[in-house]
Amino acid sequence: MVNVLVVGSGGREHALGWKMAQSCLVDKVFHAPGNGGTIENIPINPEEIDKLMQFAIKHDCFTVVGPEAPLSKGIVDKFTENKLAIFGPTQKASQLESSKIWAKQFMQRNGIPTAPFGIFDDANKAKEYVQSLNYPVVIKADGLAAGKGVIVCDDKKDALSAIDEMLVKNSFGSAGSSIVIEKRIDGIEASYIALCDGQTAIPMATSQDHKRIFDNDKGPNTGGMGAYSPTGVITDVLAQKIQKEIIEKTISSMKREGIPFKGFLYAGIMVKDGEPFVLEYNARMGDPECQPIMMRMDSDLYEYLLASSQGKLESLPKISWKKETAVCVVLASNGYPDSYPKNEKISGLENIDDANTMVFHAGTKQEGDDVLTNGGRVLGVTALGTTLESAISNAYESVGKIKWKNKYCRMDIGKKGLAFL
Repeated sequence: MVNVLVVGSGGREHALGWKMAQSCLVDKVFHAPGNGGTIENIPINPEEIDKLMQFAIKHDCFTVVGPEAPLSKGIVDKFTENKLAIFGPTQKASQLESSKIWAKQFMQRNGIPTAPFGIFDDANKAKEYVQSLNYPVVIKADGLAAGKGVIVCDDKKDALSAIDEMLVKNSFGSAGSSIVIEKRIDGIEASYIALCDGQTAIPMATSQDHKRIFDNDKGPNTGGMGAYSPTGVITDVLAQKIQKEIIEKTISSMKREGIPFKGFLYAGIMVKDGEPFVLEYNARMGDPECQPIMMRMDSDLYEYLLASSQGKLESLPKISWKKETAVCVVLASNGYPDSYPKNEKISGLENIDDANTMVFHAGTKQEGDDVLTNGGRVLGVTALGTTLESAISNAYESVGKIKWKNKYCRMDIGKKGLAFL
């Protein structure tokens, strides 16, 4: 029996810990720092790498890293140097996410399909470039911006404003000191996540995220307002194409460049005219995609993460998935992704008693017997259903039972998937 240390405090980390706790090989699951829904919480922040190492040594833990920030700061390298078992990519490998510029140049030199782009750190040159184009663009901060460093522009006015936001007003701090300006590909977006061990890549279940704050994909980008799995956007034929031309090509190219990738490789895919293009990479599991994917996973997650860290995925069978669909509706604090209230008492959690529904906590904290809001994305209500329609219905039925003063959620999670049934 082994102990597991899950690094992070979001819904993704709650879902990963919940799933690993079901393994007959796992004794205890610790969360650092965890949230109001996780049990064995350790008051260590994800970027306090030395403290996390000391805890892992003391409690003989296999460590699983959820968020991108500690990966970009080299947590995996430090654990590995100290012969501690850990799941996730190295600092160099996580550049696929931590630097949009590095990732775009990597795709370009390795023939991985992505939109044409330019790279700038000077606002005037960036504006000249935009003025020379005859198509709409997307403007991205180079560095990590908690899922919010992407501005989708409808016209040149939007693009010039976004350039000012990043390069003049410095709204994204150092993350936006260099930017990528790329051609806007209008198609259908989906998430394709694979589990990798440096040379082998096993696909996870497909999913589709809902990044915008308002219904019908209006308003600014967020960290994600809900997701469902599987998605009909990615057909079996398209999945094979993505696996071969994007995922496997990424893994073999990283290995050839001397940067083997171990961990969850997430490709944000835009599908246009049946062809997949990489919008971005993430070097970790998506959030909220993780929640419905974990609800559907029938295999032992711990076994697969351990094999990934050891370079032994080839020895394991394909991952087994429940036939049901899962839908995750994110309940947020009104005002997110900008400023929002905290410390509001949540009621109704005790009324969720359906075996096919899980409430994964994110921005919550426990105070005595009360659970309070403690972040922008607060809960991920995740339900199974025999069909996408029934999973949507089950999720929203539970959503209606949970209340706090400034609760907000989108009311259309999963609905765009109905068109692909």
